[in-house]
Amino acid sequence: MTTSGVKTLPLLPVPGSGSGKTPLGRWLKAGGPGGEHHAEKTQPWYTVLWLTGVDYFSTLGYQPGIALLAAGAISPLATLMLVVVTLAGALPVYIQVAKRSYIGQGSIAMLENLLSGWSGKLLVLVLIGFASTSFIITMTLSASDAAEHLVKNPLLEPYLEGFNLPLTLLLLALLAVVFLLGFSEAVGLAVAVGVPYILLNIVVLARCLMEIAARPEVIGRWQGNLLALGDWTGLVLLAALAFPKLALGLSGFETGVSVIPLVKGDPEDRNKPAPEGRIRNARYLLASAAVLMSGLLISSSFVTTLLIEPAAYRPGGPAAGRSLAYLAHEYLGELFGSIYDVSTIAILWFAGASAMVGLLNLIPRYLPRYGMAPSWVSYNRPLVLVLFAINALVTWLFDANVEAQGGAYATGVLALILSAAVAVALSLGREGQLYRRTRDRLLSIYFWLVAAIFAYALWDNNIERPDGVIIASFFIAFVLVVGIGTRLRRATELRVEQVTFADDLSAELWPKLLGKKVALVPLISNAPGPRERKANQIRNYYTIRHPFAFLHVNLRDDCSDFTGGLRLQIRQEGENFALEVFGAVAIANAIAYLSELMDPVSVFLGLTRKNMTEQSLNYILTGQGETGLMVYQILVRYWEWTPGEEDVRPLIFLLSE
Repeated sequence: MTTSGVKTLPLLPVPGSGSGKTPLGRWLKAGGPGGEHHAEKTQPWYTVLWLTGVDYFSTLGYQPGIALLAAGAISPLATLMLVVVTLAGALPVYIQVAKRSYIGQGSIAMLENLLSGWSGKLLVLVLIGFASTSFIITMTLSASDAAEHLVKNPLLEPYLEGFNLPLTLLLLALLAVVFLLGFSEAVGLAVAVGVPYILLNIVVLARCLMEIAARPEVIGRWQGNLLALGDWTGLVLLAALAFPKLALGLSGFETGVSVIPLVKGDPEDRNKPAPEGRIRNARYLLASAAVLMSGLLISSSFVTTLLIEPAAYRPGGPAAGRSLAYLAHEYLGELFGSIYDVSTIAILWFAGASAMVGLLNLIPRYLPRYGMAPSWVSYNRPLVLVLFAINALVTWLFDANVEAQGGAYATGVLALILSAAVAVALSLGREGQLYRRTRDRLLSIYFWLVAAIFAYALWDNNIERPDGVIIASFFIAFVLVVGIGTRLRRATELRVEQVTFADDLSAELWPKLLGKKVALVPLISNAPGPRERKANQIRNYYTIRHPFAFLHVNLRDDCSDFTGGLRLQIRQEGENFALEVFGAVAIANAIAYLSELMDPVSVFLGLTRKNMTEQSLNYILTGQGETGLMVYQILVRYWEWTPGEEDVRPLIFLLSE
């Protein structure tokens, strides 16, 4: 078998690689790993804009109300500060992320590349916990707010009052069903949902500004409320203190990066190391979304603060969780208000779909590759069912309350933006040192300052609303416990993704090793002396009628990886053979894999007689440990999965070193 001029060996079948033995199993794995909805063609950035916009823009459904609760009269000032942080902080950060992660992997992949080994993987797991918090709460909060708009609609309120929780669960179930059936044409649907929603909001805001112009007393009352809080210095400080509570208005940037692969670039991109046209258009996408949303946030905060009485936007009030919808009904009539409600419900539901896409991209990208999730996690349908169960549990715990979920949502959003700022600062710092560019070093300092701002916002949010970090901690603990537990359980899988020959001579000698022709002898050293001594030791105790195939395995630099490709070199020395393997993630797994490929007549494994607890830990962390026993366990586990092949299984001898 040849791949791009490199001779490779056929892969062995492994558990989870089939299509399912039962009708249910085949249905769950339909579409292959990654599912059926990731094959969309690239499209102009101004249409892909709406795919990230459904997540970003949908926060208008609840952000103004949350801002009123958090900041009261200074809500417009706090929102203005949020906009400054968005345009001067978050936007530049994610423009840099888009430049370095143009295939949609985002800031988590940047940090993974900057930090290798177990430390990098543990950091990625923690960030996946925060990202899961953000995406899960996006789905539950959006569905909860959609249910709130349904229940508070004047035409439906007499029939639906008190049914927030069942309606939220129904919307989440509908979301899951759509993904189970296959979610496609996401960009087209996003445009159809997002554009009318933005136009309706512009109409509502324009009507409210006209109302304010016609009633100058509301401006005077607002100014009086501000003066009662102190001078402008005090107001700015109060706005700075309130800004972290408005962090929901920063959502959407990580989603914006994840959709970059859908952005059409230039025809010349395919001939360049980096797709410059796609990166440029991704910047247009991010900047346009940020500027549009900034204008909507400031204007919505201004009109809601001036036109909605405190009693209306407090929990349980008619404007709670739906301040702009309240104004739409108040000043544009029940018909227009109901149309606005329908549009808001649609975009909130679609925001959940955007978050679901984010998780279906994020989890299979990391956890299976780390060996920290069952193989079925790579398939969309089983993962959708698990995510729906988590969504239902979170919704039940929060009783579908929009305000109660705000802290957890803000925690996830701020943690991801903070990680992005740190990743960008580290990358620019390294590039500045490597290429001796003063501009990169100065930019690195700037992004460290941006990271400090988001660190403050995250810290303040956790102090004010500790439920956010508590929920995030549960998700992080869940990811770590499930991930580490699964890694331990799957450690004795074969864990080889490819075997290639180091040279033509190795490929020519390989057939001489197959089918009960040699006795396989793994060795710590590849020198001739140890091979000769081991051959004499074996012949002293056993009658050997076959040549020896001495095998030495070299580990890769980063043994924290779960799987890896092997490069095999073979040399013949008289009647015996010397095999050397490069790039293994674990010695025992590489030996077991080659044994299954070769089908030796026997395998002679050495035992170190060291402490088994230490050796087990050594095996998990560094790929070494008690190799002889681990090879035996790996082979036995594989044989249990492939019954009926006893005639090809070798004799195994365990030798004390």
